[in-house]
Amino acid sequence: MNNLERLKMEIEGFNIEDEKLIVYLMENDLTDITEYNPKSNTNKKAIYQTALNVLESIANNPQSMKNYKTDDISITHFATNIQNRIDDLRKKIANMVTDEMVSENDATFVWVFK
Repeated sequence: MNNLERLKMEIEGFNIEDEKLIVYLMENDLTDITEYNPKSNTNKKAIYQTALNVLESIANNPQSMKNYKTDDISITHFATNIQNRIDDLRKKIANMVTDEMVSENDATFVWVFK
């Protein structure tokens, strides 16, 4: 699985052109064809950050903030739901460590400067 495929998993349900997703990946120092490494905290965090950027862009589009109703499905409170997802992703990203912050014995350390 490459980074583009992993990003599509994270934003499942949103149909966004690959060209746009590739730009989002590049903005987060990822390439679309590079193999996704699930063991890399840095790679995982960058995918989540990219998904966050995509969702924020969707949330900034007023046309997508309306409620939808089809024959048998009603999608309401889209703005609230996407904002909740954005907030969840922000919290997840803030709590994630990068590969540089994990030592060989999986202990986490943080540099503190005054």
